[in-house]
Amino acid sequence: MKITEELKFIFGNRLKENEPMSHHTNFRIGGPAKFFVEAKSVEELKCAIEIAKKNCCTIFVFGGGSNTLVSDAGFDGLVIKMSMREISIDGQHIRAEAGVLMTMLSKTALEAGLTGLEWAISLPGTLGGAVRGNAGCFGGETKDYLVEIELLVNGKVVRYTKDQLFFGYRESKIKHSFDIVLSATFKLERGDSVLVKEKMNTILSRRKSTQPNDAGSAGCMFKNYEIKSDDELQRLMEKFDLPQEMIVNRRISVGWLIDQLDLKGKQIGDARVSEKHGNFLLNMGNATADDVVQLIAFIKTRARNTFGIQIEEEVQYVGF
Repeated sequence: MKITEELKFIFGNRLKENEPMSHHTNFRIGGPAKFFVEAKSVEELKCAIEIAKKNCCTIFVFGGGSNTLVSDAGFDGLVIKMSMREISIDGQHIRAEAGVLMTMLSKTALEAGLTGLEWAISLPGTLGGAVRGNAGCFGGETKDYLVEIELLVNGKVVRYTKDQLFFGYRESKIKHSFDIVLSATFKLERGDSVLVKEKMNTILSRRKSTQPNDAGSAGCMFKNYEIKSDDELQRLMEKFDLPQEMIVNRRISVGWLIDQLDLKGKQIGDARVSEKHGNFLLNMGNATADDVVQLIAFIKTRARNTFGIQIEEEVQYVGF
C-alpha cells in the first residue's frame, strides 16, 4: 500500500497533497507540503508518524503557524498539524492539549476565576509550541505556572515535570529532541475575574499600540540578546546608551537594537521591518521566504558590525 493510501485510510479527506503552507502560517509564506494532515487525537498522531517512518518520509509537526518560516520550495514530506484542543479544569489545575490556542487557554482561565495566564491573551500560536520554546511576553513565560507535560517520546506517552525540562529564555530540553508536546498542566492562583479581565484588556491595548497587526508576521523574529559577561556589559555600556532596564536584566531588546540601527521600514522584496516594532518582519503582500531570509541576514550583519553581537532567530525554519 502506498503512503497516500495508508494516510487516506486513517485521515480520509483530511489528507491533503501539495498543500500550500502559506495557507497555514501566520507569515502567509511557504510552498507546498507533499502531504498534510490534521491529527485530532494521540492515536492519529502515532499512526501518521508510523506511516511516515515506514515510508522513509520526513515529518514536520506544528500547531498554529506562528513563529514559522516555510521555504518557497515547501516541505518534501509529511506535515502534521496538531488539532487536539481539549481543555479541562480541576480546582486550580488547568490541563490543555497541544493544539489549544494560547489566547483560548487564557480566556478559559479567566472564566474559571484563575489568574496567571493573562499575558498569554496576546500570544499567537498554540500550547505545544509555547511549551516547546517557553514562549512569553508582557512579563510572563509558559514555564511560570507549569506543573507537568505529556510528551510523545519514541511512540510512547511520557510525563515530565517542569524541573525535568530545563526551561530557559525561549529554551527547553524539548527543542533539542524529536519529542512532541501532547498536553500541559498548569496550577494557577485564584483571582478576581474583574481584575484579571482588566489586566488582559491592558495587555491587549499595549499589544495593539506597540505591535503590528495589519500584515502577515511570524511574531518576534529574533530572541532578545542576553549579555554574557560583565566585560561585555561594560563594553556595551561604554559604546552605547543602554536603557537602565536592559542593564539590570542583562538582556538587550532586539526591537530597541533595530531602532538604534535605523532599520525600521527597511524592505527587501516584499518583506519589511515593521515601523511600529523593529523585531517584527512583515509580509507586505507577496513576500517570499527568500525575501525574509535576506532581510534577516541584513539585520544580523548590521547588528554584528555595529554592536559586535550575534543575534539569533526565534523563528523556526522549515524546508530549507
